[in-house]
Amino acid sequence: MKKYLLLLTMGMVMILGSCSRPGKEIAQAMLNSTKDNTSIGVAKFYSEAGGKIKMDLELNFPERADSTVAVHFHEYGDCGNMGENTHGHWNPTNEPHGKWGSAAYHSGDIGNIKLDGKGHATLSVTTDRWSVMPNDVKNIIGRGIIVHGGTDDYTTQPTGNSGPRVGCGVIEEVK
Repeated sequence: MKKYLLLLTMGMVMILGSCSRPGKEIAQAMLNSTKDNTSIGVAKFYSEAGGKIKMDLELNFPERADSTVAVHFHEYGDCGNMGENTHGHWNPTNEPHGKWGSAAYHSGDIGNIKLDGKGHATLSVTTDRWSVMPNDVKNIIGRGIIVHGGTDDYTTQPTGNSGPRVGCGVIEEVK
């Protein structure tokens, strides 16, 4: 009897543990060119173990083939006025601009992405610096994602001297 009870308990733990569903898509942003509003990519966000969020970013931007572009989260999810309505970088921790993973950086300092000869690139980031919880200072829902036309020098404050805003998307919750 104890053997069956142990098996039943283990089975319930496995079932209940799977309810948190790490890897479940929780948000996404469709990225469009600021020039002509054509699709240039997508960012998908997934819940991960330990309260972390994973972003899988895919760019398909032939106009920028064989170049490196910078990507940042911006304060507002409004891509109007060629992406300028997103305002400045999203920086809930009030840190200096920098390279992701360095001593100090904005929570939206995603960094530089090298596009191949067809304008394709992917990047994955997993962090506990983001949230989708309402009223949480780390909440990414409603933030803008900007693709800049240049590279981030990781030094110039507060933007990294990343160039014009050539792509934009808004992070929206997936229900």
